[in-house]
Amino acid sequence: MIFLQLAVVSALAALSVAAPSPARHILHEKRHRPSTDWVKTSRVESSAILPIRIGLMQTNLHNGPDYLMEVSDPQSEKYGQYFSMDEVHTMFAPLQEHVNAIKEWLHESGIDKSRLVHSDNKGWLAFDATSEEAERLFQTEYYEHEHTQSDGIRVGCDQYHLPEHIAPHVDYIRPGIKMTQVVKRNVKRAHKKNTRSSHARTALHKTMEVNPPENWSAPEGVPQDLAGCGFNMTAPCIRALYDIPLPANKPNPQNVLGLYEQGDYFAKSDLDLYWKHINPEIPQGTYPTPHLIDGANYSVPANSSLNGGESNIDIEMTISLIYPQETVLYQVDDQLYEPAEVATTNLFNTFLDALDGSYCNYSAYGQTGNDPNIDPIYPDTREGGYQGQLQCGVYKPTNVISASYGQAEADLPQKYVERQCNEFLKLAMQGHTLLFCSGDYGVASSPNDSGHKNGCLGPESRIFNPQYPSGCPWVTSVGGTMLYNDQNVNDSESVMQVNLHGAATNFSSAGGFSNYFKAPWYQELAVAEYFEIGNPQYPYYEKLNVDFNTTKGLYNRIGRGFPDISANGAYFPSFLRGRFTHFFGTSLSAPLWAAVITLINEERLAAGKSTVGFLNPVLYANPYVLKDITNGTSLGCDSDGFAAVEGWDPVTGLGTPDFPRLKELFLALP
Repeated sequence: MIFLQLAVVSALAALSVAAPSPARHILHEKRHRPSTDWVKTSRVESSAILPIRIGLMQTNLHNGPDYLMEVSDPQSEKYGQYFSMDEVHTMFAPLQEHVNAIKEWLHESGIDKSRLVHSDNKGWLAFDATSEEAERLFQTEYYEHEHTQSDGIRVGCDQYHLPEHIAPHVDYIRPGIKMTQVVKRNVKRAHKKNTRSSHARTALHKTMEVNPPENWSAPEGVPQDLAGCGFNMTAPCIRALYDIPLPANKPNPQNVLGLYEQGDYFAKSDLDLYWKHINPEIPQGTYPTPHLIDGANYSVPANSSLNGGESNIDIEMTISLIYPQETVLYQVDDQLYEPAEVATTNLFNTFLDALDGSYCNYSAYGQTGNDPNIDPIYPDTREGGYQGQLQCGVYKPTNVISASYGQAEADLPQKYVERQCNEFLKLAMQGHTLLFCSGDYGVASSPNDSGHKNGCLGPESRIFNPQYPSGCPWVTSVGGTMLYNDQNVNDSESVMQVNLHGAATNFSSAGGFSNYFKAPWYQELAVAEYFEIGNPQYPYYEKLNVDFNTTKGLYNRIGRGFPDISANGAYFPSFLRGRFTHFFGTSLSAPLWAAVITLINEERLAAGKSTVGFLNPVLYANPYVLKDITNGTSLGCDSDGFAAVEGWDPVTGLGTPDFPRLKELFLALP
């Protein structure tokens, strides 16, 4: 049970006011099924103190896509006229009259106004109340809940009610259906082993030793440094493949490329080996600028188990193409949280906290701040953990951000995903380009993800498993392409699909249709044309958040389609722990595109224009600036997946970069 000192109760009683006036209450939230992780136990004592948080409903969220379209649609008179961060915060802030109405109701119900705290970003009201007061306010009953796999204790209820005139202005109440940690409990238990199932990120790169084909010789007329691009994709190969020039020597301190990394660290000695043996154009000792978040380390020794190669190849890719333009490393979370998070469900929350201080606390879609069930909570009191407070708004977002991480959409609660997607929209409104890899297992997720050996959904493990955050309409999802071993840079690419053995026998560019988000305005025509041309012969459903146990379809016909674009993701040479190897994955394709857009931004900034911001509306309206990919399929879920066809497809999107055409188009825009 929860106990508290008599003095605390007396203090709260002194701040109570007259008896509450009657108001008609209506059901606001209800738990539809018992939690599988938390077991309800004893009723909370009436005198126990509960930290109440009322998440205030943000306004104008439904208008967010229209605001974004204004500044990103090439046909708009306001193209490139991005909103400031303050303008975005004000645009979506709760209305003051709604806040006043909630305060007045609380005051009339016995909660003195002096007890209320209104957050700096105006996103929530907070106060301490006895359990008796809270149960009366919300017409509910509070119970303790014990975690099945740890010694965690939470407080929550199965349902609660709000006055009819207040409910439209409230996102949610906590503790409520969403439980709150017990902070005044000192009971200790033997630690239980965490048996939670793994949800690995889907953007894991893969490595493989590669040798030239037997009897291989350089193709006629192909320069020597481009001779082996079909099995050794170097920076000169990438430039030749996509007609990317050497950097125009227009580095701009306002035009920085950002790389998100989590659970993996780069090794300086591996990078130096790359600069020495593979790309000697870059001086040894060239590393990204550190922007470390919540106690993150900068780098590790090459022989560290935390050097998995992901960070190395992302850094090598971007610096090779944009040097001397600056690259920033957003390394996320301390070394106790971070490596474990690769195998859990957390992605991006503390990163977004660091970019936007308001994100730490604003309410949207039933979520406020970090979710203790999913996200790391700071200070991390464990030995070796980050002892400081959660970092909020400490870094300005770079113009372009690349993240080679993702996971199955189904692994995250829909409301949690919607709140993050809303933050991506806000960043896009401010002119930032957000690029995420689409994943590497075709229409499936990584093996054993979502509780299925083949990474698929449904009782028969056949339903396609879309990826997050690629399903969010306000980011740009990047798929993977490749050259075959006997091809060169003058040949057309195909879908990245290779046999890397073991669990990665069908390592294939991921794509499909979201189960959480509908197709946005900018891709409706392209998706409709794909269904006409590609004509996938699979049963489908047309519903968001479908029940996988009952649906007869394999994919969501009305979902947001991904990827949007693609780039080469195969046979990239690198060094891992001092050993030469090759990397594969769409996690290579995303930073490649980030470098391309950074170079385009250099040109626009030099011309006195804004950055390109959210790419998708421009690219879908002008697909001719991309090289269409029409060969290959994505595999998974015991199917051939989707096929690459003329135009957009859910395998390689609109296609790969054609730098001269991209540059010409974006320089012609305002």
